[in-house]
Amino acid sequence: MKRYSIRMAGVGGQGVVTASHILSNGVILGGGESTVVPFFGSEKRMAPVESYVRIAGDRLCEIGEIIYPNFIAIFHSQVITHGKSYTMPFYSGLKEDSDILINSHQPLQLGADEERELAERRARVYYLPAIQLALEYAGRDIATNMAMIGAVSAILGLPDLESLEKAVRARFLGKDFVASGGTASLDRAAEKGFAHKAELVQKNMEVIRAAHRYAVEHGWVRNRPKESDEACTR
Repeated sequence: MKRYSIRMAGVGGQGVVTASHILSNGVILGGGESTVVPFFGSEKRMAPVESYVRIAGDRLCEIGEIIYPNFIAIFHSQVITHGKSYTMPFYSGLKEDSDILINSHQPLQLGADEERELAERRARVYYLPAIQLALEYAGRDIATNMAMIGAVSAILGLPDLESLEKAVRARFLGKDFVASGGTASLDRAAEKGFAHKAELVQKNMEVIRAAHRYAVEHGWVRNRPKESDEACTR
């Protein structure tokens, strides 16, 4: 059964927490299980942000910080180049034969030790031009987080696009989600430039689908089961 422990890292203002909630809810709406725990200090732009998402096609029993991820999503290159992260090095705890998705239009210059350690762990590193996709399909770089979850969905095969769309609609059109001060401000910023929220949802989905397609076309899709060490005992 598919089971993933995902650590998302970025900076304030990118919507890392929003992305983690949408991804998690998409899994649940698709019939799986998921837990999500955001972690951040001051709610301000460019401050480090992490969010921990567990997703599975069956039962989950764990919640909290993810120490040993089998998927890492880096939303901003400064997490790596400037150490803007609560977890250092950025691949700390990464399990063998796992994946790293980085928002960058070109490969980053990693240190020799970093390259060696990633090779020893057989890590697959993917570079997604998330900002460019957001600008092309939504006209706003604030939709970069949507590109990231679109690629995550393609690589892991979970959740499917239909469930992701339901999650995006619930996030921006639903009445049950209560955002923190910083997240609420980000929501208002995301809505600017669109005639109504329905258009915001439509553009976000165009970005998600474009990133999903990009991952598929570049051969990143693995669809292999992952058994987490945190699986429930019965």
